Amino acid sequence: MTELPLFYQRPVPLSTQRHAAWRLKPGNLDFAAQCTALPVVTDEFASASRSYPLLFSAQDAMPLVLLGLERRNLFVEDGEWAKDHYVPAYVRRYPFVFVRTPDQDGYVLAIDADSGRVAESGDEGVALFEAEQPSALTRQALDFCSRFTGEHFATQAFTQALKTHGLLASRDASVTLPGGRRVNVTGFEVVDAEKFAALPENVVVEWHCKGWLALVHFHMASLSRFSKLLSRQSALAPAA
Repeated sequence: MTELPLFYQRPVPLSTQRHAAWRLKPGNLDFAAQCTALPVVTDEFASASRSYPLLFSAQDAMPLVLLGLERRNLFVEDGEWAKDHYVPAYVRRYPFVFVRTPDQDGYVLAIDADSGRVAESGDEGVALFEAEQPSALTRQALDFCSRFTGEHFATQAFTQALKTHGLLASRDASVTLPGGRRVNVTGFEVVDAEKFAALPENVVVEWHCKGWLALVHFHMASLSRFSKLLSRQSALAPAA
């Protein structure tokens, strides 16, 4: 892996021989406390759009949820995610992750060996393997990461279609924080509403059948969450 994904420091492919004694201890979400944006996949648009602005990265059009305006996740407090707000799958899968096999044809389940939740010995936590077989925890992680990776490829197909039809437009946001300080949010794109409305009829029908029209509407509706994010920033400013 030439570039490690966000949060991961030392992903290690799991092996019944090498990691038979490894366990996963309880933990919190402090690892995401300074993350201001996170990738999401299309399967999360409906839930995520109710809590956060859904944007697209200017670099690769990856869908993102905006979680803060500075180096602070406004939805993590004392290691817990804010109640009644959607927790992105990217956070829920940690410290597990899929990594490519050497032949690039498949994936294997890995775990971040440097996570504070990983114990290489002892009795604390839940075993990753039992009787030389993956435990229920590891099987659940394998299923979760498999579905997440599959949805990632579906998300790439959707964003590629947005780019093909020239629907993404660069945007910047300038926000005034309590005390008059200004913060600029840059490096993101949104769907151009006029170009979206002008899509040819055959494309509209195709996107309707694929569920992509709904994804665009979830994205557009989520932009109203900018004001909620600013209100949250203002409310937490004294504590910060």
